[in-house]
Amino acid sequence: MNSSAQLQADRLQVFRSGKEVLSSVSFIVHSSEVYALLGGNGAGKSTTLLSFLGFLPPSGGSVSVNGLDVGEHLKAAREAIAYLPESASLYEHLNAYENLRYFLQLAGVPDDEAAIESALDRVSLNPESRGRNLRDYSKGMRQKVAIALAILRDTDILLLDEPTSGLDPSAIDEFHDLVRDLAGFGKTILMVTHDVYGACQVADRIGLLRDGKLVGEFSAPEGGRIKTETVHRAFSDREGKNKQVA
Repeated sequence: MNSSAQLQADRLQVFRSGKEVLSSVSFIVHSSEVYALLGGNGAGKSTTLLSFLGFLPPSGGSVSVNGLDVGEHLKAAREAIAYLPESASLYEHLNAYENLRYFLQLAGVPDDEAAIESALDRVSLNPESRGRNLRDYSKGMRQKVAIALAILRDTDILLLDEPTSGLDPSAIDEFHDLVRDLAGFGKTILMVTHDVYGACQVADRIGLLRDGKLVGEFSAPEGGRIKTETVHRAFSDREGKNKQVA
């Protein structure tokens, strides 16, 4: 294990219902880094996240959080992580404040009104909307509440599962800006997505996952972004040849 890694998959292998879903997947995500795991449906992206959360134990290899093996230190691993699923499970009959207070109470985090307002400001949720029930929210607004909750929990690591699915272009741009901002504050972010363009806009590195195997990795140049054309070409390459791009 690399003890300096915030997240590490080391030759991770996972079987589900007798089928190999992940095959010897290895990657590292460091502090202040956004790593996007890119792949199509069934590539094994969500399985990877569930392995870091301890819901799908490795059949081979290992996963670690802050240098600790997840299987051996499950409680510590989960306490270090905030997880945002594709559709956040929030209560529609409650407003933004009520949802945040309730989930913070469940997590054992003190209810601090100033901190709640600050988190909602950081995610740019319109102040006029904060007192309305979530049944009147768009998906983008719900995602903002879920991210505010992650900010308030103040974990080192964020796991994001298809976070921009169903969002309009303006909401996607806002979300990417927020993710980059969080990384700038030292958060470690692992995002799984099938959106090539979005991954290139926000990620420091991209791992290309195909049929349960990591077939390529791409890194942004200093001060720049990963080239969309390069990643798209590899994403569309059904032969799956290994690619490493600096």
